[in-house]
This record gives sequence, structure tokens and C-alpha cells, in this order.
Amino acid sequence: MSARTLYHKLWDAHVIAEVDPAGDPRAALIHVDRHLLHECSTHQSFASLRASHRGVHRPETHLAVPDHAVATQEDRLTRPADGAAGSQVAELARNAADFDIPFISLADPRQGIVHVIGPELGFTLPGITLACGDSHTSTHGAFGALAFGIGASDCATVLATNAIVQRRADTLKVELRGLPGRCVGAKDIALALIAAYGAGFAAGHAVEFTGEAVLRMSMAARMTLCNMAIEAGARIGLIAPDDVTLEYLRGRPMAPSGALFEQAAAYWLSLRSDPCAVYDREVSLDLAGLEPMVTWGTNPQDAVPISGLVPQPPAEIEAARQHGKTLAAMGLAPGQSLVGLPIDVVFIGSCTNGRIEDLREAAAAAAGRKVAPGVRAMVVPGSMAVRRQAEAEGLDGIFRDAGFEWRMAGCSMCVAMNEDRLAPGERCAATSNRNFEGRQGRGGRTHLVSPAMAAAAAVAGCLVDVRHAESAR
Repeated sequence: MSARTLYHKLWDAHVIAEVDPAGDPRAALIHVDRHLLHECSTHQSFASLRASHRGVHRPETHLAVPDHAVATQEDRLTRPADGAAGSQVAELARNAADFDIPFISLADPRQGIVHVIGPELGFTLPGITLACGDSHTSTHGAFGALAFGIGASDCATVLATNAIVQRRADTLKVELRGLPGRCVGAKDIALALIAAYGAGFAAGHAVEFTGEAVLRMSMAARMTLCNMAIEAGARIGLIAPDDVTLEYLRGRPMAPSGALFEQAAAYWLSLRSDPCAVYDREVSLDLAGLEPMVTWGTNPQDAVPISGLVPQPPAEIEAARQHGKTLAAMGLAPGQSLVGLPIDVVFIGSCTNGRIEDLREAAAAAAGRKVAPGVRAMVVPGSMAVRRQAEAEGLDGIFRDAGFEWRMAGCSMCVAMNEDRLAPGERCAATSNRNFEGRQGRGGRTHLVSPAMAAAAAVAGCLVDVRHAESAR
């Protein structure tokens, strides 16, 4: 057999049958091992099942949890949820009960964002296919899983059959060369990569991240990197399983245990691209000299080092028009420095940066300091398990003492489907994955940064270089 990439190994292991809809030789029916559901993407799926009188195939392979639209205030269990968000959460609970699907309620200590709790519970495993009605399902590729987002109609198909027709992707190898410096993490690397190559450079590709920096990353950092692959246009992000992966999964409640774990681990470690495997494309990024990054526009590709300036308009007329529109939406001018730009809100959380490692990073930048007057700062753990761990380590005390709001788990301001949103004109330093216009609230202005950069901005009251902020203590 010829040398294969990690993606091709995963794909080949899950093909049920080759199909050829509309003359596409790359299309195949593939088996879906695991399926995550949340309240905002599956109500139509269950309605379709009822209308067609179909049941759920292998309910134990699905897992449902409310996360996108849930309240994050500490009294969320005692005050009634109202509006569309409350209805969606209630409907997910009803649908899960009707179809006998495992359900994690808001009162369950395991509750959290789907892309945080899947790995936490060991529901996410190397070598599996995992689908979810959310684009950032690529996060799970950090474990060497073939994970991808799907639409509501596809969710219904997966619920009924544990299978779906997919198109085999081209492969793209991203080599991260060298090691990053102080206060530069996976979020900065992802933003730098997208800024360098453009938001659509990985469109139609399964991206595999490689290089010494990746090998040294924690699983949390790897998940951040694969999560942001979507913002490069990819549908799938991948990192080969290694000893770091195994140690993370060992002892997880839904992962194999004992002799079964060791057998599985031997297979998982085989899931790496063969030495002579050929990718359809290859790109690289030199991490030497990389600075903390910040976005200036309304797309993750609109990012510069914190020491950089808002770019001048391009020469091409249509591109210049779009550039001007972006700057008008952000209230910025060409050549403007981002250092010192006042902010109104700081959001630390999301499926990109809501894990315990992210909260530790933010707490280190906020320790012994106070949130600047007039700034509203919130920390929203990615799961209730993360929240408990942070409280066990005293991180909540650091945040509370500094003046941050300490919240319950959920997607929160990342997607603004609950009460956590920006008012028109408010400027936010956010650890989210997207800065699209209106994403965090109509008229809001979002600057994507790392957890450390967000915490430093909260106490300074403006965008700052966290490296200088630490040195000034």
C-alpha cells in the first residue's frame, strides 16, 4: 500500500461505500462513530425524524448538551429561562428523552461547551469520526479524530443511520517551524497563520499541523489550533496522536480503560502520516520572532502583531472599498496603532480559549491587579469541570478580586445567543474564534486576542502588549 497521510488513514477506515452523486468521484458514504448535539442546531433534525417515522440508530453514540444559548449567570438554575433560548434548551431535553439519547442538563456537573466536554469525558477519541452541527467541530481533530461540522438535515441523517455522504478533501500540511517566544501561544500562532495566508487559504482541505512546536503543545493548545483551522477555510484540522494525547485520555470516563486502553493506544499511535506521504499542498510558518497578535478588522485574517499598525488600503479599487468599510465598522483609521486603543468589554472563554490552561494564563496576567474603571470583564469557563478546577486552584479568587465577573459554563459572548452581548459601539477584547461584524452583538467591535492579552487589556483599559505589561509590574 502506498504511503498515506493521517487524513487518508482516517478516511479509508470509515468508508462504507463509494458513491458518485452528480458525477463526483470523491464522494463516499462514511460511518460516523460519534455525534454531539446542542440546542441550536438539532430541533429541525428531530422534526425530520418524527415526520419520516424514523428512530435514532445506536443512541449511545450520540451525546446532547445545551451550551450555545444558555445563561451564564450563577442563578441560571433558579430563574426561569425565557424567550427563544429557553425554548431551545427545553426542546433539546425533550428530544433527547423521546429518542433515548444521553443528555447532559444544565444541572449536570459535566455540562459545558460541546467541544470542551467531548474531550473531557473521553467521548472524543483518536481514530474516530465525530460530527456535530457546529463548524468548530474541527477542534476534536487535535486528537487525531476525523471531526467535522454538519447541517441540520445531515444531523438527522447521522441520528438515523450513523452514516453520511461526504466528499474526500484535499490535504494540506502546515509546518510550524521553530518555537514561539514568551507570551505567544496557539491563538497567536493561528491568527498569524491566517493573516499570512488569508482566510480562505485552506478551503477544501483537511489541514494537518506538524512541527516541533506542535509536539510541545498541550492538548488544550492543540485544540485551539484545530479549532481555528475553520477560520482558514478548512473543514478539518488534524494533529497526529502521541504520548501527550494518551496521557490526556488516560482515565477519562468514556475512554477505554485497563488492557483495552493499552490496545487502543497502540492503534492510536499508528495514526500518523507515513514518512513519504504526499500532501496536495504544504505551507509553513516561522514562529521565531512571532509576537502576540490582535485583529483590527472583521475577519480573523485581519490580524497584526500587537506592535503593528492598522494596514493602509490596498491599491485594487474593490479591495480598498471593502477595507474602508471594515475600518468604518471598527472605528479605526489606516496607520493607527492598536496599542492604547480603549476597550469597553473583555470576554475570556469560548471553545477556543475556555479551558483550564487558558484560565491559568489569564489569571497570571490579572493577578494582583484591578480591572480598569469603566471596563466590564467576564470569565466564562468552557465547562463546569473547568470551573471547578479553576476554583480548586484559586483562579476564581484572582478574577473576582481583580473585578472580573466569574460565570457558569457556556458559549456566552462568543456567539451572543444569550444575554451576554455587546451594545452598539462597544469595543471588546475577546478570546473567541470569530470577529465577524455583529457576531458578539449588533454594532459591537471585536478584537481577537489570547487569554493573556485579554486579561492584560482588562486591567489596562486598552489593548496592550502583555509582555510589556508583565515587565512593568
